[in-house]
Amino acid sequence: MSSPIFLTKNFKNPEAQTYDGYVKAGGYAALKKALTMKPEEIIEEVKKGNLRGRGGAGFPAGVKWGFLPKNYTGPKYLCVNADEGEPGTFKDGPLMEFDPHQMLEGIAITCYATDIHSAYVYIRGEFHKAFRAVELAIEECYAKGIFGPNVMGSNFSLECRPHPGAGAYICGEETGLISSLEGKKGFPKLKPPFPAIKGLFDCPTLVNNVETLACVPHIINMGAEAWAALGCEKNGGTKLYCVSGQISKPGLYELPHSVTLKELLYDHCGGPLSGRTIKAVIPGGSSAKILKAPDEIDVRMDFDSLGKAGTMLGSAAVIVIDDSTSMVRALDNLLRFYAHESCGQCTPCREGTKWISKIIRRVANGQGEIEDLDKILGILTNMVGNTICVLADAAAFPAESFIKKFRPEFEEYIKRGKRMSMTGWREEAVPKAMAGAH
Repeated sequence: MSSPIFLTKNFKNPEAQTYDGYVKAGGYAALKKALTMKPEEIIEEVKKGNLRGRGGAGFPAGVKWGFLPKNYTGPKYLCVNADEGEPGTFKDGPLMEFDPHQMLEGIAITCYATDIHSAYVYIRGEFHKAFRAVELAIEECYAKGIFGPNVMGSNFSLECRPHPGAGAYICGEETGLISSLEGKKGFPKLKPPFPAIKGLFDCPTLVNNVETLACVPHIINMGAEAWAALGCEKNGGTKLYCVSGQISKPGLYELPHSVTLKELLYDHCGGPLSGRTIKAVIPGGSSAKILKAPDEIDVRMDFDSLGKAGTMLGSAAVIVIDDSTSMVRALDNLLRFYAHESCGQCTPCREGTKWISKIIRRVANGQGEIEDLDKILGILTNMVGNTICVLADAAAFPAESFIKKFRPEFEEYIKRGKRMSMTGWREEAVPKAMAGAH
């Protein structure tokens, strides 16, 4: 039985990238309907639909909207987080490239519901096609009366502007994004105050992810109860899952929140590559703690179930690792990324990410000591929860879970390196199951 499709329904319809084609496919009907509703009714619908933020944290979207101050007479802003820098994540780019008006309709409804009259779409600098698609769609919206004064003939006005980022992972964090949008270095800011009170240009600001906003028109069209019923408790609707790595059919999948990781990998993605066995899975982007296969992958792919399993859904970037991959090499690859992307503002992150990366690099090169593993775990305790944003945590979580769940492999790698040190380390001499990550 095929799964319901909403967010990706227009991906194979090139006409839907234009305003006329999107309207022909049913677009902007939700905005027209929303403009006949009271703003508080829209917020209540989003709450009842159990829409969780799709950027990574999974915070209830309607509740977040409600944090904006009431009866505030100054400017308020919507910042659309289209930075998408989490390794393994490739959902927001296609949403903007193949169906930009879906996101723009969500922006318009959200701004009307929260009395916001100015929106910025912060798009990752490398997303050239997506940026151009959004830019053209915004121009069409101004021409057709979706943006500007008197949206669709109403008394509501809305300005919307695209803004290219510079490709910094840290700008995916909402306060780092705001700093960059203000023309400053993309440093995250201390909270409180939260953006809802003091955000862009020191004004109340709502930050929502692309996928989150793309869900909004469907909630208004079909009703909160129907949208909520597509998922599971506290996790309404369908979800985009990015599946990559050593799997037969990698790709972008739209499935109900109730799908399990095992069903996703075996029923939809075709299971492991021929002759291979799935060894481990990162369920929510590279910052999520790893799950061992097969014992830990029969878990539902929603925020709460994965949280109970000791990991997180995050951006729903599912990275599959099979038995041909060295966990040492895989962790080395991940930690080099986080060491490079640390903005350097906080000492535990600036020093910690580079320190653990250097240690695991030494281990990967066959020059490690067994004590190095406990040294890394000790360093992590000074990183987690001790920085302004969670980049330090994002590096610590995979490091901790890789080492704890695959410690025998790490120890054997170190012992083999020491045995080979007299003749020189040769990559080809490492057993297949311990060879470099593919």
